[in-house]
Amino acid sequence: MLPPYRPEPFTDFTQPANRQAFEQALAKVTASLGQTYPLVIGGERIPLSDVFPSVNPARPSQVLGYFANGTAEHADRATEAAYEAFKTWQYTPPAERARYLLNAAAEMRRRKHEFSALLVLEVGKSWAEADADTAEAIDFMEYYARQMLRLADSSHLLTHWAGEQLQLAYIPLGVGAVIPPWNFANAILAGMTAATLVAGNTCVLKPAEQSPLIGYHVAELFWRMGLPAGVLNFLTGPGEVVGARMVEHPLTRFIAFTGSRAVGVQIYEVASRVQPGQKWLKRSILEMGGKDAVVVDETADLAEAAKGIVASAFGFGGQKCSAGSRAILVQDVYDAVTKQVVELTEALTVGDTSISPEVYMGPVIDQESYDRIRRYIDIGATEGELLTGGHIIETDENGYFIQPTIFGGVDPRARIAQEEIFGPVLALIRAQDFDHALHIANDTEYGLTGALYSQSRAHIERAMREFHVGNLYFNRKCTGALVGVNPFGGFNMSGTDSKAGGPDYLLLFTQAKSIAEKL
Repeated sequence: MLPPYRPEPFTDFTQPANRQAFEQALAKVTASLGQTYPLVIGGERIPLSDVFPSVNPARPSQVLGYFANGTAEHADRATEAAYEAFKTWQYTPPAERARYLLNAAAEMRRRKHEFSALLVLEVGKSWAEADADTAEAIDFMEYYARQMLRLADSSHLLTHWAGEQLQLAYIPLGVGAVIPPWNFANAILAGMTAATLVAGNTCVLKPAEQSPLIGYHVAELFWRMGLPAGVLNFLTGPGEVVGARMVEHPLTRFIAFTGSRAVGVQIYEVASRVQPGQKWLKRSILEMGGKDAVVVDETADLAEAAKGIVASAFGFGGQKCSAGSRAILVQDVYDAVTKQVVELTEALTVGDTSISPEVYMGPVIDQESYDRIRRYIDIGATEGELLTGGHIIETDENGYFIQPTIFGGVDPRARIAQEEIFGPVLALIRAQDFDHALHIANDTEYGLTGALYSQSRAHIERAMREFHVGNLYFNRKCTGALVGVNPFGGFNMSGTDSKAGGPDYLLLFTQAKSIAEKL
C-alpha cells in the first residue's frame, strides 16, 4: 500500500553536510561533461555527425555536451516507433505503469543533487532554485502515479442500474508529442513525460534546445526503469523542424507543450488541422506565458509585501511564466513600498551560481534572451523612471548576466507592463485605489498567477471572485506552486486551462470509455 502523497522537502544548504554533498555532485557532473549524445528512437541509439552544443550560460565557452541535430525524418521515425509501441503499452495495467514512475522518483531522490547540479550548470539556477526544480520533478512522478491508481478504478462513480454491469475506464489516447521548456528543465519535462506514460500513452520527447542535457538524463532515468523500446523516444534539434513535425504528424494524438505564447498559439493552430490519414482530433495541452501582478493595498504589511514582490520578480532572474513582473501599488503606499523594494533588490547577488549557494541570481539563459531583455530595458527607459539596475554586468567569462532592473511610475498600458519579458525586469504601477488596482491587474491578455497583499477581508473576498488568474495567492509571493497543493495553470492566453499537479490533470491524457454488460 502506498503512503499518502507528500511534497518532497527542500534541502537546507545552511547545513554543512548538505552543502558538501552538493559540491560533490557539482564536481561529479562537471567531470562527465563534453560527451556527445544520440537520438533514441524505438530503443535504438542514433548518433549523428551534425550536432549542436549545450553551454553553460554563466560561461558560454564551457560546452556541457553535444546533441544530435535531428530532422523531420527523425521525428517521423520516432512517432512511428511510438505508435507501434502503443499497440502493446496501452494494455499495461495502470498499477504497473505507476510503478515505473515510483521507481524513477525513488532513483531521482537518491541522485537528487546530481540532477540539481545539472540545472545549475545548464540553465544557471541557484542552488535553492535547482533543488526546488528537482523536488518538483519527484513530486510530479509520485503524485501522478497515485492519481493514475485513483482513475483506474472509477466505476464507483456511476449510478447503479439494475440488470447491467457497468464500468467507467479512462483509457490512453495514443502517441504524445511532449515539448517542455528550459526554465523548469527537470520538473516540467519530467512531469509531462510522467503524465504521458502513466496514462498509458507513448511519448516522443523533445527537450528545449537550451537544456538537452537535463532532458537526456531524465529520459535515461525512465529507460533504466525498464520501459519497453519505443515507449519513450528522445529527439533533439531545431524546434521549427523537429518540434513542428511532431505536432503536424498524423499519428500524433496529443501535444503537451510549455513555453511562449507565440509558439503555443502556433501549435494550437497547426494541431487543429486534420492531416491526411489522421483519424482523430488532436488534443492540445498548452501552458503558455504570463504577465503576473502583485497587488498591494493600503492595509497590507508593507515589509512582507516588498519581500514578496522582490522574490516574485527576481527568483531565477524572472525567467518564470509565474514571475511577478508587475507590482501594482495603491497611491497611499506606493512610495513606501517602492523604497523597500528598491533597497531589497539592490542587496541581491548576481553571478555564477555554481560557486556558492549564497548567489541569489545567475545568468539569463542565452544570447537571444539577453538581447531581448536588454531591448526591453531600453524600452522601459522611455516608459518609466529607472530606479535601479539597467546596467551591463561584465564578467571574465562573458556570461549572460543582467542586473535586476526596476522601473517606477509605469503606465498600465506600457509595453513593459503588458508584454512578457521573461527576465529580471519589474514594472511598478501606481493605482488610485483598490478598485483601480484590480482593474489594472486584469487588464492584460494573460491570466496565470497573481498575488494580493492585504489585511482587508472585503478586498480578499473580492479578489477571490474578480482577480482572474489560475493561481491566486494572498499575502505571499506569486511563484512557488507545489504539486498537489497548488495545481498550476492559467486562463486566457496563459494556456488551455490545464492544472499541472492537480487531481484532474491526467484526464487530459486519457479518454473515458463507458461499458455496460447486460446480465
